[in-house]
Amino acid sequence: MNATTAHQHSNCLRCGRVLRTAKSQALGYGPKCAAKVRNAPVDLTDYKPHQIASARELIEDGAIVPLRGIVFLAVSTDGTEIHRTAPTGCNCKAGLKGSRCYHALAARLLLAA
Repeated sequence: MNATTAHQHSNCLRCGRVLRTAKSQALGYGPKCAAKVRNAPVDLTDYKPHQIASARELIEDGAIVPLRGIVFLAVSTDGTEIHRTAPTGCNCKAGLKGSRCYHALAARLLLAA
């Protein structure tokens, strides 16, 4: 996936409703679902500020997509890789080492919403 390529979503990634505005289609979430994701009650104390910012950016860019159940597909920072992630772990380099990664945090935020 090219990092400069923007993907347009026709349905909300959270609730599945049809997205009508260009902003919502670019984001992948309708206004109500986007607000719920932004305000999701997740404990962020174990994460560094840059991980929190990266997780929120991943969600805002629509670069994390639900696959099934609690599993998501997340695009890497440089846009060259796609990782399978869940709230408890990820197959990125940090996740494979047992560290907390921002992909898993983004999955937690989406599930908490």
